[in-house]
Amino acid sequence: MTLYTKPGACSLADHIVLQWIGGPFEARVVDATQMKEPEFLALNPAGTVPVLVEGDWVLTQNAAILGYLADSHPEAKLGGDGSPQGRAEVNRWLALLNADLHPAFHPLFGSTKYLEDADAVDRTRKHAMQKIRGYYERLDAHLGGRDYLVGTRSIADPYLFVTLQWAKRLKLDLGGLDNLHAFDARMAADAGVRAAMEAEGVL
Repeated sequence: MTLYTKPGACSLADHIVLQWIGGPFEARVVDATQMKEPEFLALNPAGTVPVLVEGDWVLTQNAAILGYLADSHPEAKLGGDGSPQGRAEVNRWLALLNADLHPAFHPLFGSTKYLEDADAVDRTRKHAMQKIRGYYERLDAHLGGRDYLVGTRSIADPYLFVTLQWAKRLKLDLGGLDNLHAFDARMAADAGVRAAMEAEGVL
């Protein structure tokens, strides 16, 4: 099993999950230039990470890979408590992270570069920061009394952790979000998290 990942990207979440599972895998760290080369584009025409290769089978899209890893390694107990409702709870938070919180960062990562109006860029960035803050307030409230999003470790937690690294790098306002800060510290101290970050050069 091979995971293609890029330092600082959401693919770190998949890398962490593979560390938690503990089985054999190879992490191939690529950069933006390598992701546009023919060899990589043959795996993923979108030129993005993560990409998971297992034998002659290739899987893309972060949420799909995370779900596959949880389902193919039930012994790791990263997909919920084993019940349909437990899996749905994991999917609920994974969906919020993948479909709502992650895209909210796009204006801060440069998607506004095509706007020619500086005021429009500023308004778009401010709106993005407000949306992100709103999602984090919701997540902070949910984490009250919980160590992880569904109580125990799941595939959703590394994704949330990755977004918090983005938020800190962008110096976003995380003041007053004590539960999120505790979650971030808990994850940062985890051996699997540290191993993945060290391998990608982001520790």
